Amino acid sequence: MNKFFILVFITIVSTFSLNAQKVGYINSQEILTSLPEVKQANSDIDVMKGMFQKKGEEMVKDLQMKYQDLQQKQAGGTLAPVEIEKQAATLKAEEAKVGEFEQSSQQKIMEKSEELLKPIQDRVNKAIKDVATENGFLYIFDSGMGVVLYADPAADATKLVKTKLGITQ
Repeated sequence: MNKFFILVFITIVSTFSLNAQKVGYINSQEILTSLPEVKQANSDIDVMKGMFQKKGEEMVKDLQMKYQDLQQKQAGGTLAPVEIEKQAATLKAEEAKVGEFEQSSQQKIMEKSEELLKPIQDRVNKAIKDVATENGFLYIFDSGMGVVLYADPAADATKLVKTKLGITQ
């Protein structure tokens, strides 16, 4: 599969060089890590993850204590077998709720990430398109994604995009 993409890329680059088309590249990771909004969004997401993780750990700890209590009662013979089965079923239901909480937490984190990062990504994509239009690039590749096998540093549009976004570095 990778060989196919490499061949397609080489074919595209060869076609561009024959037609003297202007091709550039950027490093999206460098751009994104330079944006203060990304740092803030990641911080907010980390706080949210921490809250969910703490709540999940509390739920698991509580469930473990209940299982241990049931095992002690069972070992001590203080509960009838029917009552043990009843409490075990209740604990299984609680265990399922812990699993549902974990899945729900992951879903909420993904939704929050999308909510916070999508507008930033849209802004970066607009800046890339603007730089491409303003500088006559037919295509801009992303070297941060590992797609570019070789690129002339003169074709690096990363600084242009960072400037368009107001990043000074």
